Amino acid sequence: MAVIRGKERPPLSFWTMAAIGAAVAIGFASLQGGGFARLTLSDLLLFGAVIAAAIGYAEGGMLARELGSWQTVSWALVVSSPLMVVLMIVAIDQQPLDATPTKWAAFAYLAVVSMFLGFVAWYRGLAIGPIAQVSQVQLVQPVLTILWAALILREELTWSTVLGGVAVVLCAGLAVRVRMRPKQ
Repeated sequence: MAVIRGKERPPLSFWTMAAIGAAVAIGFASLQGGGFARLTLSDLLLFGAVIAAAIGYAEGGMLARELGSWQTVSWALVVSSPLMVVLMIVAIDQQPLDATPTKWAAFAYLAVVSMFLGFVAWYRGLAIGPIAQVSQVQLVQPVLTILWAALILREELTWSTVLGGVAVVLCAGLAVRVRMRPKQ
């Protein structure tokens, strides 16, 4: 999306590393999920979410260059708030609130630190760009999630998971380090 919308032109070495990393991630998910023959509606919805996120990140990165990162995140919250309020009302109607003060504190931390400040930093990185290159860092997130699940929750790590994770991180790292050509 950064190439289409931001008119960025990454070199062939970037595309090679990005393609290998994507192929490893897709291959790993396919092997874990029973193969491509077992694609479900959920898989297609997840793919749609990835496309929507790519569009949002590219647009947000370009907007952050003009407005600034915290302003971009703040305006995104303002614009999405009418829909979020409706969804919140529906959710509360279906299951009334019953959180403890500790749960509310955890919610506040996640909202302010993990989400708001995290997105401010993310959009600052995208604004510094190039967006296509910086966005490759996002590929490391699922690998870190699996790693933290193993460390904190004692989830089992298989050799295929470790090798797949290492391959994805290496490809993302190499794609980020590629020298970009100037815009024409």
